[in-house]
Formats: sequence, C-alpha cells, structure tokens
Amino acid sequence: MISERRKPELLVPAGSLDVLKTAVNYGADAVFIGGEAFSLRAKATNFSSQDMAEGIKYAHDHGAKVHVTANILAHNYDLEAAREYFKELKELKPDALIIADPGMFMMAREICPEIEIHVSTQANNTNYETYNFWYGLGAKRVVAARELSLVELKQIRENIPEDKEIESFIHGAMCISYSGRCLLSNYFVGRDANRGACTHPCRWKYAVVEEQRPGVYLPVYENERGTYIFNSKDLCMIEYIPELIDAGIDSFKIEGRMKTALYVATVARTYRKAIDDYLESEEKYRANMEWYREEIAKCTYHKFSTGFYFGKPDETSQVYDNNTYVNEYIYLGTVEKDDPSNEGYVIFEQKNKFIVGEKIEIMKPGGSNIEVIVEDIRDLEGNFQESAPHSRQELHVKFTQKPCPGDILRVKNSKNQ
Repeated sequence: MISERRKPELLVPAGSLDVLKTAVNYGADAVFIGGEAFSLRAKATNFSSQDMAEGIKYAHDHGAKVHVTANILAHNYDLEAAREYFKELKELKPDALIIADPGMFMMAREICPEIEIHVSTQANNTNYETYNFWYGLGAKRVVAARELSLVELKQIRENIPEDKEIESFIHGAMCISYSGRCLLSNYFVGRDANRGACTHPCRWKYAVVEEQRPGVYLPVYENERGTYIFNSKDLCMIEYIPELIDAGIDSFKIEGRMKTALYVATVARTYRKAIDDYLESEEKYRANMEWYREEIAKCTYHKFSTGFYFGKPDETSQVYDNNTYVNEYIYLGTVEKDDPSNEGYVIFEQKNKFIVGEKIEIMKPGGSNIEVIVEDIRDLEGNFQESAPHSRQELHVKFTQKPCPGDILRVKNSKNQ
C-alpha cells in the first residue's frame, strides 16, 4: 500500500455552486473556483460572495477544501479592486488562493497571510529554482507548467523542500500557447486570454490570404485530413496514476471550470476510483482499467493524449479534421430532492430534452450506473408531459427505479449510435 504521505489530492473544477456540490459528492478532495472578478475564466458562471460562502461551507462540511482563483495578470487599474477583493476573501476563509501575478501575490500575503497561496500555472513554473523562489516568499504550492515531463517533475521533487507541494494538470483541455499565455483571442476579437476572456481561437479553422489577392483563401493543410492546425487533443492520464504518484505530484488537477455537472461528476468519479484502487493495490487498479477508460470517455472531450508527460507532443497530438467535441452522453439534470407530494417521484431542473418511455442512466457517486425507464413526467402544477423539451424547467419525474438526491441523470447521445 502507498504511504499516506504520498496520497495525492484530487482537485476538481467548479464554475457554479451546483457544480461545486457535484464535485464534492463525486469524489473531489478539493475544488477550485473563481469569483466574479480576477479569475482566468471570465465566461464561466463564477461565484458571488454569497455562493462562495455557501460553497466553502458545503465543502468543509463534507471534508473537502476550496481554492479560489485570482490569477489574472493585473494592470495598475486592477490593483485597488483586487485589494478589496482579498479583504473579502479573508472573511470568507477559502483554503487557498491561486495567483500568478507577483504584485497580486504580495498583496494577498499582506492582507490574508493565514490563507495558503498556490502559484498558478500562468506563472510559467518550469524548474526547481522557481519552486524554491516561491517557497521563499511563502507559497505553499506551485502549479506546474503543462510543458513539463514526468522526468522533469521528478527532478523538481528531488530539489525542493519536502513540504513544498507540486500541483499538476492530469486531465482536460490543452492550450496551444506556452503555459496558457495566448495572444490570439485578444488580437482577433479584443478579448484577452490573460484577463479571463479567451474565445478559444485555437479551435478555429484557418486559411492563408495572400496580400495581393484579398478574398482568395488558400487552405492550410497540416496533412491531407484538415486545417485545424492549433487544435490540441485533450489531456488524459487515467492510465498513468502510478507514474504520477511516483513523480511526487501532491495534487492531481482537472481542467474545466466552464464544464457541466455531468463532465465534472464523470471525471471526478473516475479518477477518484482509479486513485483509491491504486492506493489499495496496483493489481486492483490494473484490473479495473477498462472501466476507467469506458467511463472517462463518457464525458465531452477532443480525443485524448498524454500531453508533455512522456516528451514533447508530435503531430499525433493534434486534431486536424474537426473542432467538435466527442459527446457520448447528454446531461439531463441532477436530482435535487424527493417529491414530498408524490411517492416515488423526484424533483430536478431539466437540462436537456427527454421523453416518457425513454431509457436513461442514473449515475451514482459510488461508481455504479443504473439503467431505468422514464415512467412519468409532471410539471409544477402536476400536469402530465409526454416530453420535457424546455431547458431549466423544474420537473417531477418517476422512473422504474428511484434515484437519490445528488444523483446525475444522463442519456446516451443518439447521434453517436
């Protein structure tokens, strides 16, 4: 059995209060979130102060931690508001702040020294002297640049203090730019990736226009299959948990603060089981590998790769022929509570269409998936509905087997069948 000292944290993203609760319920040791300012996911829903307070309490009540991002690269005009924001966070008491900018770092150390500071991947953390630099300034943890291999991470672990923590991304989207410092979005549409407003131009299709022939678009072919030349595959390290632990990584980080509750639940549950199985025995981990592969493929993704962990990516790490997600399952909703007025019914807010008689799947936090049939759908007034076509409608639904509050409801994507 692996020693307790080396048991990694599973750190999962959340873009809203509901998704935070899902992450905790489905196995996260910690959740990282953004407030309404100073976060590098401006398009995510993000958290109001009230939601952040409720989320922190929920996580702490369930034995999990909350890390708050304040990782923009700040300008002068950001600093006064940032100071007030850190004062607010001091009262909310998250477990850590994720910061990239040295000025923001020093301000946070001054205002809320009792809160851990984790240095964001945006700070380009690629060597052990950088880790030791931040350690000397009081940072508890440094998030590794995604451009590092397992060999390099192991070298960092061997050359930093034992209580200095390494956090590394192990699953999710890969940025085409070095440590996420991308200028394309700002150049094309005036939305700055380094201030949280990236429009993901790396997923766009490109052509060349010659100066003397405006309007004549010449295709850019990486090979004969297509022109999506910046479109990276997603990172997935579910098959390499032993190697990640051996490298000395303290926190396994999942990318995706703009993802749905279904994505977060699927990834969190799969990595939770994989980590726990390996810590119990390597034999159990190897025996369950097919289950991990099948489950992780049920969330949306851009095909998978191992990123930089085993060396620099090559032409096989790109997706040239399309920019669409693989989407095997559709999210129907998360069960909110039992229906007190109708025995056997549950209440939840519907996210996508489903119909009476349809076969769907209940996704349990513990790892089981249960196929059931939709028997009845009722609106708030108790009126029968043959289908549920309206997103965000609160429904009272009966299935052939009753799900529990907190269970995820999903259905196979018919377009993939």
